[in-house]
Amino acid sequence: MELRRYLINRTIQIIITFFFIMTLLFILFRIAPGDPSSMIIDPHMTPEDVALIRQQFGLDQPIYVQYLVYIKNFFKGDFGISFYYGEPVLNVIKSVLPNTLLLFTSATILSALAGISWGKFAAWKKGSVSDVALTLTGLIAHTLFLPWFALIMIWIFSYKLELFPLNGMVSPEIWLDPECGFWAKSLDVLHHLFLPLLVLFIIHFGGFLLVMRSSMLEVVKEDFILTARAKGLTDREIRNHHAAPNAALPVITNVGLSLAFSINGGALTETVFSWPGLGRELVNAVSQFDYPLAQMSFLIISALVLASNLVVDVLYAYLDPRIRY
Repeated sequence: MELRRYLINRTIQIIITFFFIMTLLFILFRIAPGDPSSMIIDPHMTPEDVALIRQQFGLDQPIYVQYLVYIKNFFKGDFGISFYYGEPVLNVIKSVLPNTLLLFTSATILSALAGISWGKFAAWKKGSVSDVALTLTGLIAHTLFLPWFALIMIWIFSYKLELFPLNGMVSPEIWLDPECGFWAKSLDVLHHLFLPLLVLFIIHFGGFLLVMRSSMLEVVKEDFILTARAKGLTDREIRNHHAAPNAALPVITNVGLSLAFSINGGALTETVFSWPGLGRELVNAVSQFDYPLAQMSFLIISALVLASNLVVDVLYAYLDPRIRY
């Protein structure tokens, strides 16, 4: 019953917060310098044509009228027409969202699994050569500047060694060839995916490793670890079945938030690798004053961050019986 009440209260809070974010995004984009109509209107158009275009996109209305229309359309499932693409925003997002999920969700899950595994091992072997090596590796990986590191990796593996494509997600010659089947196209996507996935894995696993190691060092001091040793359990059983599950709680928070924020596609990563995802579209939308596309992209990110916080809180109660709501 307490958990149900907590979920109801948190859901109400999330709805209010989400509505506030919607309003804030609307205001920020309207007060930002620049006019979206400048990206649509041809300098040779007549004033009548310009006025008609502004009317079609609702840009001739007062701000408060645009806001009311924006809220009404949102709850109707109408997220507007992209100024840049000239098609529904939902269609644009549907075309790029799977690409972002493929790259960033895979990278987050793999780096989290590696970070948790190596972090608990490093903490268990505190002070050893293995601990020092893993901790140093994690620190270096965690402090790498992503654009610089990505460009270095592209220069080495794509330009010099020619092992991977320089950019993009697919090879046009393969996808336009009617004789190429499903497996050939899938291998082509994996070939393009490997290098950006490797870069993101190296960048992210260090943070998970350091958090897991720090949390694990605190847990091994607890009384229940001494009790487990007194029962005659092996080090492996104590580490994997008693210490690690409790130490993993802070890491779960990081994983949940990382998965939520990964939906924005990491604008820098997608730009460097020319990966056709939501992050790159978000950058283009902002630079092109494409209000509807930019707003919807930010709203998706916000919704996932809010939802991930709720999921993490519930998981805390499930993984740690001491936590009650």
